[in-house]
Formats: sequence, C-alpha cells, structure tokens
Amino acid sequence: MPRPHPNRVRWWAADRGATALDFSMTVPLAFLLLFGLIQGGLFFHGRSVAHHAAQQAVDAQRAYDAAPGAGAVAARDYLARMGGSLTDPGIHVDQDGNRVRVRVEGTVLNLVPGWSGHVSQSVAAPVERFRP
Repeated sequence: MPRPHPNRVRWWAADRGATALDFSMTVPLAFLLLFGLIQGGLFFHGRSVAHHAAQQAVDAQRAYDAAPGAGAVAARDYLARMGGSLTDPGIHVDQDGNRVRVRVEGTVLNLVPGWSGHVSQSVAAPVERFRP
C-alpha cells in the first residue's frame, strides 16, 4: 500500500475552522427561530386574554339594569386575575342603548427585536331588556 506524501494535506484536515464558522452562522438563526416560536405563543395567549376580558366586560355590561362602568370593572378584574399577561391594557366600552361593544387592547411581552406585540380584540352583544 502506498504511503501518502508527508507534505500532502488530507481533505478533512484542510477544513480547519469551518465547523466554528458554520456554528456561528446557524446558532443565531436557531435562536431567532426559537424566540420567534415563543413570541408567537405569547402573542396568541395575549390575544386570547384580551378576547376573554372583552367577553367578561360585555357580559357584565349587557346584563339587565347593569350599573354604568360594570363592564370595565369586570374586564379589569379578569386582567388582574390573569397576572399581567397584557401590559398597559386599554378597555373601551361603547353602549348605544341597544348594543354593547367592548374593545380590549394591550401589549404582550416582546422577545423579538423590531416586532410590535400590540393586541386588540372586540366583542359586541345586544343589551338585555325586560319585555312584558
């Protein structure tokens, strides 16, 4: 069997440093993908919390003889029970006598730079009335 020439470099030894270079390019992409998936979960959770808060507000405000502001109080109570899933929440209740419309807005935790975590959900329902 012939012996290789001593000055000849084997093909696997010629790639010195290539693994570190590959690793340095793929790890940031893997972290971006991981944090993007987590960010998506946080976004959909925040959207669900906003929707449920709006539903709680509509249910409280549309009840027969509901006090003014009952919907906003119910939404704030629900958001407090959810432990701060939304930061800077805004609750907007509109009632025209026949329908109640509630919009809950807020911001979710942001893990991906340059992404806005603003969520907004609306729920509307008719006002309950007693009709003899």
